[in-house]
Amino acid sequence: MIVKILTEGGEMKPGPVLSQKLGPAGINIGEVIQKVNEATKNFQGLKVPVEIDVDLGTKDFEVKVFSPPVSELLKREIGITKGSGVQKKIYVANASIEQVISVSKTKFPNMLSKSLKSAVKTIVGTCGSLGILIENKTPIEIQEEINQGKYDSEITKEKTETSAEKKAKLDAYFSKVKAEQEKIIQQEQAAKEAAEAEKTTEAAGTATTATEEKAPAKTEEKASVKTPAKEEKKPGKSKK
Repeated sequence: MIVKILTEGGEMKPGPVLSQKLGPAGINIGEVIQKVNEATKNFQGLKVPVEIDVDLGTKDFEVKVFSPPVSELLKREIGITKGSGVQKKIYVANASIEQVISVSKTKFPNMLSKSLKSAVKTIVGTCGSLGILIENKTPIEIQEEINQGKYDSEITKEKTETSAEKKAKLDAYFSKVKAEQEKIIQQEQAAKEAAEAEKTTEAAGTATTATEEKAPAKTEEKASVKTPAKEEKKPGKSKK
C-alpha cells in the first residue's frame, strides 16, 4: 500500500490522513511521522511530496521523499514569499544564474530533463511565471543566451555560489526596477481614481440636467391649462 502526502519539511504532525489509512493496518503512526520528519528536515519551510510504501504483511514501511515544486525551491533560494501576480509587468526579484543552477541541481533527479543545461532552461521558464529577473534580464532573454552557450561554463562547473559583489550589483539593479514599478503603479492608480471621479461628475451632471429639463415642462403644462372665460352680459333693452 502506498500513501501519498504533501507535508511541510521536518514539521509533519498527526492527522486524519495517516490515522485513516495507516491506523487500520496496524502501523505505528508515531514512528512514521518521526521518519518522515527526519527525511524532510532539509526542506524546512517548504511543502514536500512524500510517499509511504507500506508492506501490510510485515508492517514494515519505506519513506520516499521527492523534491518540492520548483516554485517553492525558487522562492526559498531567492528569499521571496510569493511570485508576481502580473507577469512581464511586475517583477519580484533578480536572481543570479548560480541560484538558478542551484535549484536545477536540487530538482534534476526528479525531472525529465536529460542534462543539467536542459534542467536550467526549465527552471528559467518557471522564473518567468513567478516574475523573477535573472542577471538583470528577463527569463526569455536568458533562455536565448543559454541556447547561445553563454552560461555553459557555469553550468558545466555546476556553480551554485553567488559572490557578494555580484549579489550587491544584482540587488542595486533590482532596487531601480522596483522603484520604477512602484512609480508606474502609482500613476496607474492615480489615473484610475481620476477616471472614476470623472464618471461620478458626469453622472451628477446628467442627473442635474435631467432635473432642470423636467421643471420647465411642468410649468408649460400648467400654463397650457385654460381657465374657462366668464360669459359677458349683453346689454338688454331698458324698460320704460
